[in-house]
Order: sequence, then structure tokens, then C-alpha cells
Amino acid sequence: MSLKLDSVSTLLNEPDAAPVHSVTLFVALVSACIVIGHLLQKTRWMNQSVAALAFGLCTATVIILTTNGKISDILLFDEDLFFICLLPPIIFNAGFQVKKKQFFQNFITINLFGVVGTLISFGIISIGSAQLFTKFGLTFWDQGDFLALGAILSATDTVCTLQVLNQEDTPLLYSLVFGEGVVNDATSIVLFNAIQKFSVHITPDTVMQFTGSFLYLFSLSTLLGIAVGLMSAYIIRKLYFGRHSTDREVALMILMAYLSYVMADLFQLSGILTVFFCGIVMSHYTWHNITESSRVTTKHAFATLSFISETFIFLYVGMDALDMEKWKIAKRSPGTSVAVSSTLLGLVLVGRAASVFSVSFLSNLANDSPIDKIGFKQQVTIWWAGLMRGAVSVALAYNKFTSSGHTQRPKNAIMITSTITIVLFSNVVFGLLTKPLVRLMLQPREQSSEISSPKSSSALLPLLANGQDLASELDSVGGGISIRRPSSLTMLITKPTSTVHYYWRKFDNAVMRPIFGGGGEESPPNDILH
Repeated sequence: MSLKLDSVSTLLNEPDAAPVHSVTLFVALVSACIVIGHLLQKTRWMNQSVAALAFGLCTATVIILTTNGKISDILLFDEDLFFICLLPPIIFNAGFQVKKKQFFQNFITINLFGVVGTLISFGIISIGSAQLFTKFGLTFWDQGDFLALGAILSATDTVCTLQVLNQEDTPLLYSLVFGEGVVNDATSIVLFNAIQKFSVHITPDTVMQFTGSFLYLFSLSTLLGIAVGLMSAYIIRKLYFGRHSTDREVALMILMAYLSYVMADLFQLSGILTVFFCGIVMSHYTWHNITESSRVTTKHAFATLSFISETFIFLYVGMDALDMEKWKIAKRSPGTSVAVSSTLLGLVLVGRAASVFSVSFLSNLANDSPIDKIGFKQQVTIWWAGLMRGAVSVALAYNKFTSSGHTQRPKNAIMITSTITIVLFSNVVFGLLTKPLVRLMLQPREQSSEISSPKSSSALLPLLANGQDLASELDSVGGGISIRRPSSLTMLITKPTSTVHYYWRKFDNAVMRPIFGGGGEESPPNDILH
């Protein structure tokens, strides 16, 4: 056994062989995580993400013991690897697989949670940490550090909850948690990048510039994703690669998807928003322009890449948590580290509660239909889903407080270790409690009622006529009942989402589909995988 441990130690410390052995080790570990996650799938507490995180911690412990506590590059978190290689497949697949009708029906509520809720959480964490740290006598950090910290810890990770929720049983809740997770990550990263560009001294002019930069990044990133998605649909529709080779059209879809992300990075926009909306557009248009075999291939390819990336990220974060360099520096002030971590964790809990319950109140106030209202148990589930922090928070913390993954400044090391502590605690403790909590909050009878309750027919009647005279149709079916169809302006005011969807369908069928292709009312990608 000692011989084997010595050989592992030698391999990890050989500079020339390190990249090959690192890749081999990670491939083997991801494979093991998938097997372990499958075996633990039926358990009450564990899920794939928590299992990968725990497995990463165990692996890092073995590496530290076999190398006698020496620092190994294999434990160092690489933010470029995360943002360039691991994050794009996850976000693109999220847009590609999303049930668009459900997503856009709740689009306003999702953006309330993802944008307004994130800003509320950002404000509470930034202001709270600045005030509390000053009272504790911790004056190492400036305003820019506190603002960046607010953006870092506002980025949620809803993977644990989404692995437990069933999209068919709880469509509204799943759509809100899923949509908020994507918009929240994009908002946090856009906030972080905008903060980095401006002075740490907050003035009215700075606030206006910050707001303008935020809206600029949000809108242009979305438009770029739509443009690249439409370009891929047009090229594949016109050239019809499937006549000669299905490999070409599959390769083009994958490359165009990644092109949208790197173009956003090139133009200093939000790659998350760009690739997410590119995925939505590709599933709506491009996917219908390729052959049947290519449809199956692309669906499974994107889903598999996303799954491997998610597993790799949790494994990676678990291993990086025991990178000894930061902990040794932070250990010089153990009391400060504990105080900072505890304070930030408390602010995360308070900020999340303030954002979820206030946004839910506003959403319920605006929705007349009982089926569209968010119940208290659903609010608790949404609150819990956003308590976990993940790799986005770690990557942003490394970007702000390290140089190429290294730091010798105690104040920066404390911020890194505090972020890692919150990520570990939230994923392990909150993650383990996710399954029983969701089952407690969402009883089977309650889950089925969400999809069995029909929408208010009065709200949808004016939109079902598809441009025809609704009153005449009802006269022939409903025994002479005459209902006057409201004007477009009235419908836009009373039912904005349904009205926009109705006119969008007309425009889509008349203008967009003849140019870019596309299928029926609702794209069927999810049917292939389920």
C-alpha cells in the first residue's frame, strides 16, 4: 500500500507528467462519480451534485496525504477552464431543453426573481457586510470589495433542487426555479463585470453609468444569442447538409452554439445570456431543419455534455476546497475567518429570504388567476433552491481576489476561504436536506393539482380564435351565447403575456418560419429524451 501511495505522490509532483496524470485522474473520478450518483439515486438524502462534491473532498484529502501536504496544481481552481469549457455546455443545454411555452408564460415572474431578486440580495449582502465588518473592526476591504462580494454571493446554484423537482408534476415551480437560476447567474456575472469597470466611490453619476452598462450588456447579449441562433437556422435550412452528411449539420450546430459564447466574450458581453438564448432559438428553428437522426444525436450530445460538465464542476470545487495555500494564509487570523464566513452566510440567508418573499408578493399581486399565484410552500421551496452557492461564486471570487489562482494577501485569502466555506456548507448541509424538504413542501396531491387545474377559460377565449370571429363560433357551439371579443389594447393591458404570445405566434408563422424554418406550435426536443 505504501508503494502505491509513494507512486501517486511521485506522479503528482512530476512537472512534465502532471497534465497527463491530471486529465487521467479527473476522467477516472468523473466516471466514478457517475457510478456513485447512480447507486445513490434512490437514497433519501444524497443526489448527484452532493455526491460529486463529497467525492472531490475525499480525493483532495488523499492527494494531500500522499504528497505530505505539499501544494499540488491539480487542486488549483482554474476560472478560465470553468468559464470557457465547463459553463457553456450547461447553459446552452438549459436553453435548448427548456419548455419554451412554460418559460415565456412565466417570463415576467422569472425576470422578477432573476433580476430584481438578485439586485435585492446583492444590496443586502453588500451593505450588510460593509456595515457589520466595520463594526467588527475589519477595515481591510474597500467599497469595491463589498460590492464585488455582493455580486459573488448573489449567484445561486439550483442544480440540487432541480434534480429533485419533476418538470411534469410541478411545471410552474420547475419553470420558476430553472429560469431564475439561469437569469440569476447572468445577472450576477453582469453585475460583477460592471462593478469592475467603475470607481469604488459611489456617486449619482456612477449609479447612472452602472445602470446603463447593466442594461447595455443585458440587451446586447440577448440580441447576439438570437442573431447567432437565427444564422445557424438559415444556413442549415438553405444548404441542407443532411443530403450528404448528417455529421456536418451536427458539427455545425455544436460549433455555432459555442461560437455565440466566445463571440460574447470577445465583445465583452454576457456569454451566459448569449448562449442561453442561442439555445432557445436553435431548438425553435435550427433543430427542425436537420434530419431525424441528427435531431436525436444533437439532443443526446448536448444533454450528455451538460451532465458531464455539471459533475466535473462539483468534483472540481470539492477538490479545490482543500487547496492548502489559501487556508494557511487565512489561518493566521482564524477568528477573523470564522467571523467573516458566519456573517456572510447569515447575510446570504437573509438576502435570499428578502428577495424571494418580496418578489413573490409582487408577483401574486399582479396575477389575478389563482393557478398563477405562488403559494407559501412553493415560496419556501424557491427560497431553499437559491440558498446553495456553486462554482460561479468560486470563479468570481478567484477572479477578484487572486492573481492566476494565487494570493499572498491575508485579506484576499480570507475572502476566498470564506466563499469556499459557504459553497461547501450550503451544498452539503442544504443539499442533503433538499430531497426531504421538497417532499415535505410538495405532497403528491399538491403536485398533481398544479397541472390538473385548468387555466381560466375567460382569460384564454379571446386568444383561441386565431384571428377568426370568436363570437360566431360560440354561437354555434354554446347555444346562442354571444361573447364580444375585447380589443387588442384591452387584452394587452389585462393579459399582457398571453396577448404577446398570441401575436408572436402569428408573426412567427407568417414571417419567421418561412425564412428560418421550424416545426409546430411547441418544439418537441424534450419528447426524445423522456
